[in-house]
Amino acid sequence: MATTNPIPQFPAGFLWGVSTSAHQIEGAADEREASVWDAFTAEPGRVKDGSTAAVACDHYHRHREDVALLAGLGVDAYRFSVSWPRVRSRGGLGFYDRLVDDLCAAGVQPVPTLFHWDLPLGLDWLDRDTAARFAEYVSAVADRLGDRVTRWITLNEPAEHTLLGHALGVHAPGKRLLFDALPVAHHQLLAHGLAVRALRAAGAGGIGIANSHGPTWAASEESADVAAADFYDVLLNRLFADPLLLGAYPAGLGELMPGDVEADLKVIAEPVDWYGVNYYAPTRVGAPQGAETDFGGVRMPAELPFSVREIEGFPTTDFGWPVVPDGLTELLTGFRDRYGDRLPPVVVTENGCSYEGIDDQERIAYLDGHIRALHRAVAAGVDVRGYFVWSLLDNFEWAEGYARRFGLVHVDYETLARTPKASYRWFREVLRDRR
Repeated sequence: MATTNPIPQFPAGFLWGVSTSAHQIEGAADEREASVWDAFTAEPGRVKDGSTAAVACDHYHRHREDVALLAGLGVDAYRFSVSWPRVRSRGGLGFYDRLVDDLCAAGVQPVPTLFHWDLPLGLDWLDRDTAARFAEYVSAVADRLGDRVTRWITLNEPAEHTLLGHALGVHAPGKRLLFDALPVAHHQLLAHGLAVRALRAAGAGGIGIANSHGPTWAASEESADVAAADFYDVLLNRLFADPLLLGAYPAGLGELMPGDVEADLKVIAEPVDWYGVNYYAPTRVGAPQGAETDFGGVRMPAELPFSVREIEGFPTTDFGWPVVPDGLTELLTGFRDRYGDRLPPVVVTENGCSYEGIDDQERIAYLDGHIRALHRAVAAGVDVRGYFVWSLLDNFEWAEGYARRFGLVHVDYETLARTPKASYRWFREVLRDRR
């Protein structure tokens, strides 16, 4: 359980928040255009419990209740995502206009993510033109909300959207392309760069991205395991950080990307004001074993040039993910060492865990441990400016359906009643002590 010692003090102005995403909480699917996730969840067997996000938490109709929960929690900021399919529908940006107004009235900074996996149906990240369409959409959002929003996130976890949605087929749009999915990574990164330019043109500042990262641990000191771990680290970490921060792909990958890569990298590397990191756990990787391996509940094909191994000796969440707070310190200090002055200020844009129950002492222990690990990174000289818990609400957890609960607030999916958990009250006290 969490220690009774007080959380160490962070630098003045440190930003504390919570995160959600549109498709996972909004519902009101009949009041927007369809997304690739609507098509995916309509296919039998795609979601483990057969559910969809048609209603989810009904945040679209109950957002004022959720803003009150945010105000009661005492967070500085709320990271939500704007649904591109909803912006394209008749209601357009009206819902987000009201949400941003209500957040500002409650003293909570709005931090919109402009793409969190719910691509409008009919668009495809294999198509370069999708990046241009994204920039047009970003311009429209910035024109409408930019007078009140001072911090923006372009994309959420392009690595997972590439790997799970296009390489392995376990997320929408359900494509199983393996390494032929690399153009999806490139076009998302290009979309990020074009979005940065569109936001700057609209007069916006405070621009970042939310990339998922974690330390890669070799399964042993054997050369085959070390080489496999290095390759995995390139694919899941450096492929999505190097182009943004260094203006170049890791060796050997640039020539696999489509189009005029040199020109595109100039767009991709548009300077950002801060760099968002989503952290959950390290990954232990070794040489191929000639059989499928498990990666957080996802079956990894045997033909991959690496295998994901179990991390032993640590407690696990209800999702089976290892709880390794020191991995966050390792990750952030490693990024500082790798990128030096090319790394802008960092914000942890997601960190959280899946546990059942309203008296969720395990979640309290998890968050306590990770906040302390984050403080150790700050003490080691990493310029960290904020921390967002995933998530405010229990929600639709993608291919897991409603089987996993990440929220500080329990949602009864029958009645949609919200009940703050023990972790909500604990985090409220942590934030009160920050004041």
